[in-house]
Amino acid sequence: MQRLLLLPRLVLPVLLAVLAGCSSPEKTKQTANDPLAIKKTGVLLVSHGSHSETWRNTLFDLEDNVRRKILEGKTVTGVKSAFMEYNEPSIATRLKEFDREEYSDVIIVPVLLTVSSHSFDDIPTIAGLKDNPESVEMLKLEKIERYTPRARVHIAPLLDFRKILQDNVLRRTKALSQNPREEGLVLIGYGSEPYEKEWSELFQAAASHVASGTGIDRHSIGWCGHIARYAPDSTTAAVERVLQEKKTAIVIPALVAFDENFQIRIIGGGIEKVDNHQKRVLYKPDAILPDPGVEEWIVDISKEYSERITNKK
Repeated sequence: MQRLLLLPRLVLPVLLAVLAGCSSPEKTKQTANDPLAIKKTGVLLVSHGSHSETWRNTLFDLEDNVRRKILEGKTVTGVKSAFMEYNEPSIATRLKEFDREEYSDVIIVPVLLTVSSHSFDDIPTIAGLKDNPESVEMLKLEKIERYTPRARVHIAPLLDFRKILQDNVLRRTKALSQNPREEGLVLIGYGSEPYEKEWSELFQAAASHVASGTGIDRHSIGWCGHIARYAPDSTTAAVERVLQEKKTAIVIPALVAFDENFQIRIIGGGIEKVDNHQKRVLYKPDAILPDPGVEEWIVDISKEYSERITNKK
């Protein structure tokens, strides 16, 4: 009887040791090798890309300006910048880095003015979230690498540029304005043929905001990118439309950052074609950035998405 009572006491520790030896190390190994097992979130600021070093440096400065505030929330542990085309680091390059650093989630924040094929098709296709045949073929032709990361990718909405752009254009217009009653506003944007309506509505809202804040009640819109075939003629025409009714035209480039090709060659070249432009046109070849409103939006949207990821079960 005594032997029968002792048997379970001897068997139980052995069984526990065997079970522990079979399951625990394997489970630990799987967790250690699975980057998605532990939540680690990064933010990737994605911009279009440019041949201009000044333009690129402005976007790197933007990253530097928002990094501390994003990281102090503790839900994001890494912030990087990437360019969609023309430059490194590309989106694919940065996503590979996040994978090597074992991030479970990456929030892509597009630093883009408003809707375009870049936001709807190109960026999601590059990151492996879409397989639009036209976008895939276009990326191949432009030699833009696609990469589907192990990390989960979350694409934030476009920057809330409606209010940001309105305040930005108002501030820059006031800096140039001398006599609002005799002035008209000219907004020059990159433009997008499929979304010209949306771009025009965005600029109309900005012009109305300027009118309310300054009394400058005449405006015109021109383009300097794809929609204008990178020619200065659209700028010239937009300025001349305002000068038909006003003595002076204030030209504001509604571009994210400064690029010599756009602000100097295309927009500046278009202004030079206007008769007596030295006296009739007020122009500063600047850009939306730097702007505290843009920085605040990036911090806020990064915090919103990272908290959502952290709290998701």
